[in-house]
Amino acid sequence: MELVLLTALGVGGATVFGALIGFIFKKISHRFSDIVLSFAAGVMLAAAVLGLIIPSLEYGGKFGILITVAGIFAGAVCLNIIDKLVPHLHKFVGDEAESHNNANLSRVLLFVLAIAIHNLPEGIAAGVGFGSGDTTQALIIAGGIALQNIPEGMVIIAPMLAAGISPRKTFILAMITGLVEVVGTLIGYFAVSISTAVLPFALAFAGGTMLYVISDEMIPETHSHGSERGATYALLVGFCVMLVVDVLFG
Repeated sequence: MELVLLTALGVGGATVFGALIGFIFKKISHRFSDIVLSFAAGVMLAAAVLGLIIPSLEYGGKFGILITVAGIFAGAVCLNIIDKLVPHLHKFVGDEAESHNNANLSRVLLFVLAIAIHNLPEGIAAGVGFGSGDTTQALIIAGGIALQNIPEGMVIIAPMLAAGISPRKTFILAMITGLVEVVGTLIGYFAVSISTAVLPFALAFAGGTMLYVISDEMIPETHSHGSERGATYALLVGFCVMLVVDVLFG
């Protein structure tokens, strides 16, 4: 339990760490943030497949394939519904982060709310990973999500400051988005701990949410600033790094 709590704090704290970078370097180049986000996408892709989807098949027994496919689509549809209600990162950054002088306070706050809402299922994915009992894979999953949270924390600072929110309140709001992920991690862990019967579906569900985030949010964001080739190779590097880690320590 102590490890789960520390991991939850680490996953949520990554957003705060990214926010601190955003305060220090208010003009972070898109190329740098795209490379970091792409590397994180590769890590998350490997973590989703190796740490969530394949274990879901193994724990599902003779109906494993049906349970896993259903769980993947359930996770993706869940995030798709959330995305329609509250659009996420790439829907806002182009309007807000690149047009600071015209930032609208309510729109910026909606942007922050969107990140907080989307962080909940990401946190749940990190928590569910521990339910399989494979600590190494769980840490890999959490590490991938944490890497994704760093550039996310970086990009929320400038729009809030430009909208007239004080640095203190800006930092508090960034911390809240990270805290949501801590809560999600604990929810995912306890949900699987209470009933191991839901583990195969929960693993696939978490994998589906991660695949959705990678395809719908991370890749479009990293390919929207003219650095597609670098972003693609960064994703491959992230995937291969996690593949090597899984083979050596899995």
